[in-house]
Amino acid sequence: MRGFIVLAEAGDFIGEKKLIAQHLAGEWVGEQWKMVDGSLWDVMVTGVGAINVMHSLRNIPREVPLINIGYAGSANYAIGSVARVTEVRLNHPNVNYPEPQLRLQPIADKYLLQPQTCMHTICYSNTDFVLQSDYTDCVFDMELAYIAAMGFTQLCSLKIVSDNLSLHTYREVAAGVE
Repeated sequence: MRGFIVLAEAGDFIGEKKLIAQHLAGEWVGEQWKMVDGSLWDVMVTGVGAINVMHSLRNIPREVPLINIGYAGSANYAIGSVARVTEVRLNHPNVNYPEPQLRLQPIADKYLLQPQTCMHTICYSNTDFVLQSDYTDCVFDMELAYIAAMGFTQLCSLKIVSDNLSLHTYREVAAGVE
């Protein structure tokens, strides 16, 4: 069974496709990523946000392996930190209501170039870019909770901290500006 590497933005100017070769062990074979175990993974770009994710992934069987890789903000993790997401929640800091726990499989060490440098953390998904938060020791994105809520049984995620809740810094890092 083939798997999918799921990105929000592939882009030439701002994008996440470059993160695959920077963090996953393997090589490009045409438009597919070949993992070190020989498995071939298709790359799917969903677009940013909940509606794009649900629209793009709606016909993918729920048992297909997915790796979501992308940028995320954090209030306190250093820019460039790499996080294996173990749980994802919606970011709604002003209200509290019951939601199911959305746990993810941690991405296997064999798939990572530097597994020893990856931390395990929670990801909060938001409908917009998070510019401030009292939440620490976590990352923020705009897609992962929606992917997880769709019921994929083999979902794991790797997030690279692009900013400390700054849209300007995110754009610089995502575009590769030094």
